[in-house]
Amino acid sequence: MDRAALRDDKVAFAADPTTTGNIKVTTPMNGEQFLESLRDGREIYIYGERVKDVTTHPAFRNTSRMVARLYDALHDPKHKDKLLVPTDTGNGGMTQAYFKAPKTVAESVAGRDAIAEWAKITYGWLGRAPDYKAAFLGTLGANADFYDPWQANAKRWYQFSQERVPFVNHAIIHPPIDRDRPPNEVGDVCCHVEKETDAGIIVSGAKVVATGSALTNYTFVAHHGLIPVQDKNFAAIFMIPTNAPGVKLICRTSYEMTSTAMGSPFDYPLSSRIDENDAVFILDKVLIPWENVFCYGDVEKANNFFPRTGFLPRALLHGCTRLAVKLDFIAGLLLKAVEATGSKDFRGVQANVGEVLVWRNLFWGLTEAMARNPKPWVGEYLLPDIEPAGAYQIVSTMAYTRVKYIIEQTVASGLIYLNSSARDFKNPDIRPYIDKYMRGSNGYDAEGRVKLLKLLWDTIGTEFGGRHELYEINYGGSTEEIRRYVLFGAMAGGTAKNLQGFAEQCMAEYDLDGWKVPDLIDPDELSYHAIRSAGMVSPQVAHERDAAPKMYPVKTPE
Repeated sequence: MDRAALRDDKVAFAADPTTTGNIKVTTPMNGEQFLESLRDGREIYIYGERVKDVTTHPAFRNTSRMVARLYDALHDPKHKDKLLVPTDTGNGGMTQAYFKAPKTVAESVAGRDAIAEWAKITYGWLGRAPDYKAAFLGTLGANADFYDPWQANAKRWYQFSQERVPFVNHAIIHPPIDRDRPPNEVGDVCCHVEKETDAGIIVSGAKVVATGSALTNYTFVAHHGLIPVQDKNFAAIFMIPTNAPGVKLICRTSYEMTSTAMGSPFDYPLSSRIDENDAVFILDKVLIPWENVFCYGDVEKANNFFPRTGFLPRALLHGCTRLAVKLDFIAGLLLKAVEATGSKDFRGVQANVGEVLVWRNLFWGLTEAMARNPKPWVGEYLLPDIEPAGAYQIVSTMAYTRVKYIIEQTVASGLIYLNSSARDFKNPDIRPYIDKYMRGSNGYDAEGRVKLLKLLWDTIGTEFGGRHELYEINYGGSTEEIRRYVLFGAMAGGTAKNLQGFAEQCMAEYDLDGWKVPDLIDPDELSYHAIRSAGMVSPQVAHERDAAPKMYPVKTPE
């Protein structure tokens, strides 16, 4: 019997969303409500077991609480001015600014500032914060017609996401299996529609990498890849609750749980609380209600999700702003580290720290260019400038690795000249030695120095730190493809034509016969080739010849 036939109507609650997870909300959630929304029976697997409650499991519990901080901030007066703006849905409420599509430069900048304010709460380390998917959700109202005949679904999700601020993530990449073949030839692996029903479409297959999805309320599923879909059954774009029957997430190892088992917050201050677990997102005959479908059967739309929905430039503004905050944090750590190690006055160290600050300044500058110079889009709506967005997308793949190398080169052995655990400080037999031999410079005692450098090591050297380097390198997708995006964007937006015109302007000023503009002078009598062809000596050559001492006979041209 078809497994889908055994299900009841509870899977369709998101068709007209009034519920987030297992709770009903009418305004943005607070932290407590967010945690409660995750206790909804979702199927999360890690270390061979199904997780009963992600809010209490040691692999997810502290990261879920860091996300809860974001939701609490929505209700904290000290964050109000930088986070919240009135909704445009008619409900009279407030929303996180990036969930609302901007129509003015001021609204565009407010969205950027809201991203930064939220990012500061997690020190820039939560790449897939709830406002990451606002980059997409905030386009649905303005660009609803793109989803024809599913416009109503787009508008509904725009209203719902703006009024409730749910935690939505995406899974858009096919598993890297048989990548030389189109998705329809790998139908046992790639996400596809098995059949249609009155209630919706039945979907099976997998998507990767569902970063942070174990802690989300919904996952957005679409297609993005170098090989386009060719079959309508693979051309599906939809929203799905994380707890929908048939949805399973198989998670990678948990840095949070490992740090808990092997150390303490003192030893792993980032790994232990900001580990947005990456997972394989599996759909096993999952019913997607028609009301949650954005595209089905339209191969062209499915393949053009990235360039035509408005998601890409908004996602890059979010990514660049979040990275800028992250580099604020890293630069601050490095400034303190060279102080603690006693090298802050070394010329080479100062140069290295200066370069890290340059990278930080660059990305903040790119966010300014994106947000303050938005481009007209659909109707009155604006999108971030795609050209500085493309610059971020490419330069970030090189910058993060460079910053990591500078820290390794500058702090050097200070990163590992550390005791194993906070517990060492509790042992009276070795504490005097630690205090003596592990103290820092410039007034740093052993505990302060070790605390600082363990945080820096967790930033770049632990498994957590290595994952973040990988994340930043590959954030924008294929390193070749993102460079092609820049080219295609320049061609579509007219920049390429303007640049060609600039070069052509120069070329138009001369031809085979010389200058074609009235303010420049042709070589004429100074041209060697003209003189030679005429059998003459130039006035300058003749002058120099006549003035020279007559040491040798001079032969005049015949």
